[in-house]
Amino acid sequence: MSNLFGCVAAVAAVTFASGSIVQAATITVFCTIGVQSAVEELVPKFEQATGHKLAITFNTSAGLNKRVQDGEVVDVLIGTRGGIDGLIKSGKVAAGSDATLARSGVAVAVRKGTPKPDISTPEALKKALLAVPSISYSNPAAGGASGVHFVKVLERLGITDEMKAKTKFAPAGGYAAHLLVNGEADMAVQQGPELMSVNGIDIIGPLPGDLQNITEFAAGMPTNAKEPNAAKALIEFLRTPDAKAALKAAGLDVS
Repeated sequence: MSNLFGCVAAVAAVTFASGSIVQAATITVFCTIGVQSAVEELVPKFEQATGHKLAITFNTSAGLNKRVQDGEVVDVLIGTRGGIDGLIKSGKVAAGSDATLARSGVAVAVRKGTPKPDISTPEALKKALLAVPSISYSNPAAGGASGVHFVKVLERLGITDEMKAKTKFAPAGGYAAHLLVNGEADMAVQQGPELMSVNGIDIIGPLPGDLQNITEFAAGMPTNAKEPNAAKALIEFLRTPDAKAALKAAGLDVS
């Protein structure tokens, strides 16, 4: 209960900072699946604290960025820092509205209860990848950060051709680990928090050494936002202690 009171106080401070009441609104949000589980947990806290309602679309950051770039109207975009920065430069996200939220790395998982291969070094990872019957990761053609990075990992390991026949891409805007659970794949590679969102799997660990890639997530307000005051309140809320705790519990690093 004390956490909820703290959340209410923090958001109230943002909402009433200008000395005027912000009327309740429906805030449209585009959110990357990289922070989906944490955001879903925070929705009722934010709505109860402010009276605002959130209408959220979850997808890959690249897919959502394109929709904003194409002019689709939305109040808040939560995506990769690189994507947010690009949209600020193109004038699609308001400069100064952005806030860094968290970071995560790419991890590897298997179906729950199955053997966990050694992936502690690049050579061990290469051996494990060559031995696995099938693997799932985000389709790099769709622009997902982990998928784009992982194909570079395969290139560095020199096994791109060997992996093609055993690769089954995650559904657009979805989780690679779902293919573990339904038996379509034997290994999954994706952002750590995205893997943690799926029950019935075991995370082996992160990509080893300099094969790892850290993605930073941020929020920003598109310049065509219809509810700018409410959008600002949400972005501020995502930097409160309660929000940071939810992000951390979902497997993200926060500062």
